[in-house]
Amino acid sequence: MADITRLHRLGDDHISALAALLIDCVHGGASVGFMQPLPLQHAQAFWSRIAQRVRSQEHAILVAEDSQGIIGTVQLVLSQPDNQPHRADLIKMLVHRRARRQGVGAALMQAAVTLAQGCGKTLLVLDTIQHSDAARLYGRLGWTLAGHVPDYALMPQGGLRPTSIYYREVPA
Repeated sequence: MADITRLHRLGDDHISALAALLIDCVHGGASVGFMQPLPLQHAQAFWSRIAQRVRSQEHAILVAEDSQGIIGTVQLVLSQPDNQPHRADLIKMLVHRRARRQGVGAALMQAAVTLAQGCGKTLLVLDTIQHSDAARLYGRLGWTLAGHVPDYALMPQGGLRPTSIYYREVPA
């Protein structure tokens, strides 16, 4: 099983490892905001921006690691509008293809709920491609489906797909 850790700072090694993870997921067909092919520089630039948000405490990031390095991650967007201080968005839940179906995604999601609780958040929201493996995972973990949005995003290789919006209440 993987070890899950909250990172309070992303160093160059983290950025490189997270960029490799992101590239693996996108090349595997994950719709996480990027198109194929995803150049290394583009992935590194993304994680450099996230590093700034983590430093400023706008985002919280968890990573799952095994003996070979980072195999998964998830983020909470903690910085919300003034009328939503109780809420966080859960984004970029990524699991390397070599580590899928081994409980890494479920462990990251459970750790994210615990982290949100520790940050005083009582509501989490996320979106994912309708009928995806991720959508099935979120349903199994007790997230509530709020609805679907047609033609929400392009898949990494092209083609529009609908997304599903989920939420989860976090006990105070």
